[in-house]
Amino acid sequence: MVAAVSFPPEVFANYEAVIGLEVHCQLLTNAKIFAADANSFGSEPNTNVSVITLAHPGTLPKLNRKAVEYAIRMGLACGCDITRYNVFARKNYFYPDLPKGYQLSQDKTPICVGGSIRVKLKDSDGKPTIEYDVQVHHIHLEEDAGKSIHDEGNFTNLDYNRAGTPLIEMVTEPCIRSAEEAGQYLTEVRKLVRYLDICDGNMEEGSLRCDVNLSIRLKGETHLGTKVEVKNLNSIRNVQRAVEGEFKRQVEAMETGEPITQQTRTFDAATGITYAMREKETMNDYRYFPDPDLAPLVVSEEWIADVRANMPALPAEVYQKLTTHYGLPDYDATQLSDAREMVDFFEAVCQHTPNHKAVSNWLMGPVRAQLNDKTVRERRFPVSAERLGGLITLIDSGTISQTAAQTVFGLLMNHPNQTAADLAKANGLEQNRNTDALQTLVSEVLSAWPDKVEQYRKGKKNLLGLFVGEVMKKSKGSADPKLVNQLIVNELLK
Repeated sequence: MVAAVSFPPEVFANYEAVIGLEVHCQLLTNAKIFAADANSFGSEPNTNVSVITLAHPGTLPKLNRKAVEYAIRMGLACGCDITRYNVFARKNYFYPDLPKGYQLSQDKTPICVGGSIRVKLKDSDGKPTIEYDVQVHHIHLEEDAGKSIHDEGNFTNLDYNRAGTPLIEMVTEPCIRSAEEAGQYLTEVRKLVRYLDICDGNMEEGSLRCDVNLSIRLKGETHLGTKVEVKNLNSIRNVQRAVEGEFKRQVEAMETGEPITQQTRTFDAATGITYAMREKETMNDYRYFPDPDLAPLVVSEEWIADVRANMPALPAEVYQKLTTHYGLPDYDATQLSDAREMVDFFEAVCQHTPNHKAVSNWLMGPVRAQLNDKTVRERRFPVSAERLGGLITLIDSGTISQTAAQTVFGLLMNHPNQTAADLAKANGLEQNRNTDALQTLVSEVLSAWPDKVEQYRKGKKNLLGLFVGEVMKKSKGSADPKLVNQLIVNELLK
C-alpha cells in the first residue's frame, strides 16, 4: 500500500507516462463471428445462443465473412498491412462467462499490422494545436465472452448472448504520453468505426471498450517500467481519469519505494482510483495454440481491392471537402465531420440552397439541439433536407426574419407534410415588404421623435437603432428590418 504522502507538482513533472491502449470494437454483423446466432444488443438474457455458442460437444465453428471484411475495412482506414494468411488460435483461460474454456482469437497472425491514426491535441480554448500519428501495432479478430451479472445475494448470473460477438482489438504501440492523447486517440477510433459503419461506438453499452496499459519512467530514460493494465473502461472521460489516477499512483509508489507489480486493475469511477484485481498473466499463461477446427483464412488481393473500392470517404477527406468545396471555416468543418450522418445531411440540404454557411449554422445549432433530445432521437428526424433548405431560402430572400425562422423551424418539426413557405404564410410570419405601408410607419415614428431626429442629423448615428426598433414595434415585428433601415436613412438624409 502506498504511503499517504503529498508530493508537489514538480515531483510528478520528473516522470512521464508510457501508455498503450487496447480498444475492443464489437462489429455490427447480423450474426456472431463463429455461429449463426443473432448478434443483437438488448435481447432477453440467453436468447441469442445455440449449441455452438454454448460449446456443446461435437459442434464446429464457421468464420463469419462479414466480420473479416469489417476488420479489413478498419485496417485500410488506418493504413495497415493486411495479413494474407491468417490462423486462429485458442487463448486458454477459465472463467464462467467463457463457455468453451478458451477464446478464439488471433495470436501469431493478426489480420492488420502497423498503421496509425492521426490525432489533434487542443489548447485551452479548444482549438487544435498539434497533429501527430499514434502508431498502431496491430488489429486482430476475436470473439467476445459472455457477461457475468453479480446480484446482491452473492450469486452470479450468466448471460451468454454476448458470447461469440465478433470483435476487433486494436493495439497501439506504447507511444501515448498523456491522458489527453489517450482521449483524443479513442475519440478518433470511435469516429472511424462509425464512419465505416462497422461498430456503433456506444461505450455505455459496451460495444466499444478500452484497456489502458501504463508504466512510468523518469523523463529522459528509454527503458520501459513495469506495466499495469486497467481493464474495461467504458467512457472516454474515464479512460483519461484512469490514466491520470494510475500515473499518480505509480509516481507516488516510486517516490516512496513501494514496488510496482505487473497486474490487472479496475477503475472506480466514483473515486477516480484504480484497484488491483489479479496478477497480470503472461503470454505463456494463455497456452496459445492454433485452433484445429478452423481452416486458415486466406485473404486474396481481389478481396482487399473489393473492400477498398467500397470504402466511404474518411473523416480527413470529408473535412477537406467541407473546407474547400463548401468553403466552411475550420470550426464548422471540424464539428460537422465528427459524425458521418451530419455530413450526409449537410450535403443533402446544400442541394436545395447555395448558402452553405447558413446550412452549417442550422445544423450545428437548432438541428443538433433537437437531436440531443432523446425523444427526437428515438424517432426519425422530421425535417427533411428539402424543407430545411426551403427555410434557409426564405431567410435569404428576406421573406422571413431570423427571429421568425426559429418559429417556422419549430412548426416544421411538428408539421412534417408542410413546407416552410406554407407555414410562414399560414402563421403570418412573412416579413412586410410593402414600401408604401412601411414608409407611413417610418414617417409616424420620425414625427414622434423630432428631438432625436435632430440629434441624429448632428452626428448621433447610434439613434438609428431606436428608430428601427420603433417601426418594428408598430409593425408587430412583421416589417423587413433591412427595408425599414433603408427607408429611415433615406428619410433622415432629406
